[in-house]
Amino acid sequence: MANTQRSDYRYFQTIPTRWMDNDVYQHVNNVVYYSFFDTVINQYLILEGVLDYEKGATIGFAVESHCQYMRPISFPEVIDAGLRVGHLGNSSVRYEIAIFKQGEAEPAAIGHFVHVFVSRETGKPTPITGPLRDTLTRLMPPQA
Repeated sequence: MANTQRSDYRYFQTIPTRWMDNDVYQHVNNVVYYSFFDTVINQYLILEGVLDYEKGATIGFAVESHCQYMRPISFPEVIDAGLRVGHLGNSSVRYEIAIFKQGEAEPAAIGHFVHVFVSRETGKPTPITGPLRDTLTRLMPPQA
């Protein structure tokens, strides 16, 4: 993901930074980026109608996350969180996220987040099928 550009991402969510996001160094604290990741992923799934976080039979458990910081961002900047799927397995998905300052082509941070989809009832992994698989597939880069 080294030479990541805005055009590499399939979906974007605009997220305003907040006063409380800044740390003592006057930039958005590193932990806030993980909130940006969670927001863009779940917003996309909710908008696509494939995440019922209250009653759905299948839920996603976060099992891995990573973030690489390139340039600081600060309140009151507004960011665009770019989202794509880097890998879609049987019961897991690796989302790749980039955080861009609005109007910029190069990211301020890049990272990934892995969900394993499990049965709400049993907590055991469950295959990604139907509309959820279709929704995640749309986030994958075109095949060369």
